[in-house]
This record gives sequence, structure tokens and C-alpha cells, in this order.
Amino acid sequence: MVTLTLNPAIDKSTIVDRIAPEHKLRCETPKFEAGGGGINVSRAIRKLGGESLAIFPAGGHTGMLLQSLLENEGVHCSSVPVANWTRENFIVVESSSNHQFRFGMPGPRLSESEGQACLDILTSIHPKPDYIVASGSLPLGLPIDFFARIARISKSIGARFILDTSGEPLALAANEGVYLLKPNLGELSKLAGVESIETDGVEKYARSIIARGNCEVVAVSLGPGGAMLVTKEKTMHVPAPTVRKRSTVGAGDSMVAGMVLSLARGRSLEEMIRFGVACGTAATMNVGTELCKRADAEYLYEWITNYGMPKAINY
Repeated sequence: MVTLTLNPAIDKSTIVDRIAPEHKLRCETPKFEAGGGGINVSRAIRKLGGESLAIFPAGGHTGMLLQSLLENEGVHCSSVPVANWTRENFIVVESSSNHQFRFGMPGPRLSESEGQACLDILTSIHPKPDYIVASGSLPLGLPIDFFARIARISKSIGARFILDTSGEPLALAANEGVYLLKPNLGELSKLAGVESIETDGVEKYARSIIARGNCEVVAVSLGPGGAMLVTKEKTMHVPAPTVRKRSTVGAGDSMVAGMVLSLARGRSLEEMIRFGVACGTAATMNVGTELCKRADAEYLYEWITNYGMPKAINY
């Protein structure tokens, strides 16, 4: 398994009793964690007992810290040196209310040659990966069809491409063809060319995307409502278990990690979506950007399997 993160970050998180203007706020000791969509997927795969290779650009002292954090977690890395510094994000939890404040900083501009260096690593990997996951946003400087290029590379090397992004880069990659898309309701509506989609319309519009040949599998994230799996043959809704939510950071990436790890282990699509929902839910149980814990994910998976009563419709 390979993950690609084009706009990685250092996620700095802390806790404060109450946020108020014009006051010096006494924060707890901050945590520094590697962040960015694909990097979070690789981190979560590692937490779940799997292995992957994380490819990403890294620049400046923050880029060096990013690599060090991943190495400390045992995540295999292949980074591309870039001229501009890797960005930092800041997350603050107000303990008195459990409200979370997330400050996302803009990423550095990448040159086309720096982006191409990431693709060169992807094409040079031996043995060729079975799954390639691209997750997160495109940084400034890279062409809007960059994920579509990854889709073409994936097909050329026989890898299944899983994409979790948004906007026009998502649409262009979908037009090129991917194996699995993980949109939320807003992203699904844009792909389907409609203003909005309610839950009861998910199956219809996801199936229309599959019918156009854009992908084989659509896993629609419904937030607290769990997720819906749609393929040409079946539809399956998996409700999310109710847990005490402490943070939503990385829940979507944990869901992707659970899904791709299940696929790599030869699990069925039904098992894949259940484990994905379990991992995404498990991530919300932890503070900051801690992602999912293996014990929590496995417990929730068993609960969903035994008591969640997901409904499947076969065609």
C-alpha cells in the first residue's frame, strides 16, 4: 500500500480551559503530530497493525520535523525535498465546553518539477503496490489535473486507486477513472452535478457515477450517520455507533485507512465498509489528531457486525 500526500502538515494541538479575547490563555503542553490526508492514512494503517509507504514533499525545518515524527511512529516514508517550508496547523480544544477550534494554514507552493518528483517515486516502487491512496488537497503550483495523472499511473502499473479529495481535482480524477471514491454528501452532489443531495438520494447519485465508468466503488461518508457503500451490484448503509466524541480530526482518514487495509487483507466490500466506519468512529474518541486506536476500532467493528444491523440491497 502506498499513500500520497501533496500538502502535508505538522499538526500542533493543545487544550485550554476557556477561550476568551484579550487574555493570555494558559495552554497545556502542545502535541506535535504528522498530518495531511495521506499521511494520516499511513499513520492509522500503522496503528491498526498494517504497513504502508507514505510519499510526500517536505521542506525546511518543519519538513525535517515531519519526517522525524513519522519515523518515530514506525511509518515508512519516501519524501521529496522541496524549497518551501512544510505548513503547520493549530488545533485548540476548549475543555470547559469540549469545543474544538481548528486553524488550517496555507500550504507552500510546489513547483511542477517537485510534483513530478513525487510521481517519479510512485512509478519507481518495486514491487508495484496493489493500492495507491491519494488524500488531501492540492497545493498551490500543481496543475488541477494532478490526481488524474495519478489515476493514469495507477492503471498503468495495475494498482487500485483510492481517492479522497474535493472540488475540480476530484472531478477530473473521477473522469479518468479510479477504483474507489470516498466523497461526503457535498462532494457527491458536485460529482453528480446537482445542487444538494439528501441521504435518501445517495444511492441514486452514487450509482449514476458508477454507471458513467468513473469508479467501481463509492463509499459515501455520512458523518455521525456512518457511511453508505454503493457498487454496481449492491448498496449497504452502515450506521456509526454512538460514542463520546472528543475530536473529529482525522476521522475521515482513519475511515480510509480501515477500508484500504481491509481490502489489502482480502476482506469483502461489506467487511471493508464496516471496518472503515469502525475506524472513523474510533478516531472521534481521541483528542487532537491521535487518530484511531486498534483496540477501539476492533471492538467497534465487532459491535457493528453483531448489533449494528446494516441493511444491504443486492441487485
